[in-house]
Amino acid sequence: MSAKIKIIPFGGVRENGKNMYAVDVNGGIYILDCGLKYPENELLGIDVVIPDWAYLRENKDRIVAVFLTHGHADAIGALPYFLSEFNVPVFGSEMTIALAKIGVAAEPNVKDYDDFHVIDEKTEIDFGDVVVSFFSTTHSIPESLGIDLKTDEGQIIYTGDFKFDQTAKPGYQTDYARLGAIGQAGVLAVLSDSANAENPAMNASEQTIAEDIEETFHYQNGRVIVACVASNILRIQQVFDAAQQTGRKVCLTGQDLEKIVNTAMKLGKLSFADDLLVTPAQLDSLTPGETVILQTGKMGEPIKALQRMANKQEKDLNIQKGDLVYITTTPSHAMDTTVAQTRDMIYRAGGEVKAISDELNSSGHAYKRDLQLMLNLLKPKYLVPIQGEYRLLNAHANAALELGMPADHIFILAKGDVLTYADGQMSLGEGIDVTDTMIDGIGVGDIGNIVLRDRKVLADDGIFIAVVTIDRKKKQIVADPKITSRGFVYVKANKDLMQESAQIIRKAVQNNLDNKEFDWGHLKQDVREHLSHYLFEQTHRRPVILPVIMEVNQHHRRSTSKAKEGGKAATPAPEAKAKKAKAKAKKPAKAAKPGQPANKPHRNRKRRHSNKPAATVEKQD
Repeated sequence: MSAKIKIIPFGGVRENGKNMYAVDVNGGIYILDCGLKYPENELLGIDVVIPDWAYLRENKDRIVAVFLTHGHADAIGALPYFLSEFNVPVFGSEMTIALAKIGVAAEPNVKDYDDFHVIDEKTEIDFGDVVVSFFSTTHSIPESLGIDLKTDEGQIIYTGDFKFDQTAKPGYQTDYARLGAIGQAGVLAVLSDSANAENPAMNASEQTIAEDIEETFHYQNGRVIVACVASNILRIQQVFDAAQQTGRKVCLTGQDLEKIVNTAMKLGKLSFADDLLVTPAQLDSLTPGETVILQTGKMGEPIKALQRMANKQEKDLNIQKGDLVYITTTPSHAMDTTVAQTRDMIYRAGGEVKAISDELNSSGHAYKRDLQLMLNLLKPKYLVPIQGEYRLLNAHANAALELGMPADHIFILAKGDVLTYADGQMSLGEGIDVTDTMIDGIGVGDIGNIVLRDRKVLADDGIFIAVVTIDRKKKQIVADPKITSRGFVYVKANKDLMQESAQIIRKAVQNNLDNKEFDWGHLKQDVREHLSHYLFEQTHRRPVILPVIMEVNQHHRRSTSKAKEGGKAATPAPEAKAKKAKAKAKKPAKAAKPGQPANKPHRNRKRRHSNKPAATVEKQD
């Protein structure tokens, strides 16, 4: 019986990062990578973005396992959040699993998760309907793997991040023989990396890049601040080697980088002299020409960290005159504006900037000819370009067309598309809803489009707060409106605008008070509408308007402890009587005057309230 196969992207298509793909074979769901992406400019305040798993929640019992290709954040970054909801096994190479464990251990909900399985390029796992195996690829991190899902209908290949480099060292080398064997066995479909598809020029070899880094260190007299992705183990090794050759010491920044370096050292993936690393406190004893600062930033993203260094916001290490900032990462095109702003900040701080991508094609992803070589080796029946924005997926499709692949055998998918193979044909079926899940602080998924829209409005036009106090029973405004504005206009320079706004608020509130069918929601909405219309007329801006209506109750109960005017005095409480009697008992009796009986009772007379002064009694001798 022929297998029914579905391919569903949850991320990684028409965007940068967040790679996650599901392959459904006869009801069993195989997850390929589980990555995140860093937010772009319009995602105000968002830390990271991960895939939406609503469909997987509904089908969680059918998930077989998660298979990871490599240890970068775009492949493993969302794993801690995923495992907090889905208790399934995770497979990956030794280095990939070690990095995944670092991320999972930092998430309180899954810090005790231990269903990790280390595999390599020789591993083969039989799940019945599917046999999963792996093959070595070249990327900027060791033990990067591609994934092969062998089904009755043919093999489904997921390349992961890859490029071809004939000078790659052991641990980074591509297994060309294995790729050829996979192609000979028959490939149904390939999900192939497209991140560098529009680049027609050959990538520089890693040997050339290593020589460029060493040359840069050699000819720089001041400090070198290297911006690098924390999990780019290959680049970190090249920085260590260049520092050793030029007599420099390396200072690591951030706990994330230290954890990754220590992990790579234990696994033998990084090697350097014992005295190469120094702490920030030891930098003062070194000359600028003996110093390299490796900056990877929070969560392995260095650009924002460079901005803080340029603005003197870092605690220990800031950019100073004579520094060279050497950007060895290749940011996505979506970050072009941010990178340009960062360069400007660095020059203002007195430093200089050099980017490795200015002189060399240093990408860790396959360029056009590499993509075509991969297709020629695998000979797939169908191609699904992944990992890139639409123009990159389209460039990959065009590269396949040049090889003679039929256009109807190439599918450029969007998130939630369901590519179905049944009865010998691949076609698009009915899709599912897949959105983004945004993470802000400890909140996962509690930030939606409405919140982002409000943040954008606040960023663009500011906020306008109006506070009014009313007495609903008397149907009157007790206190004049108090107006506060932030990010909208300068209040002191716009007194007329504020006064007219107060008048509009007063009128809108009074109209609602006079209405017999008073409604709080209608009152606030009425204030918003009138104010919004007026403020837009005057300023052509639409700030966020927050009306705050407070109600005062002027009909308090009178205290029962006070006597009414002209009435009887309040009766003391029994406890008070007892205390008073006790006090009298303790008070010594006065001596009786001559001629007065000693046991004359004391008369407790009440003094009446009077406006007359008390009479004066002369004392008798």
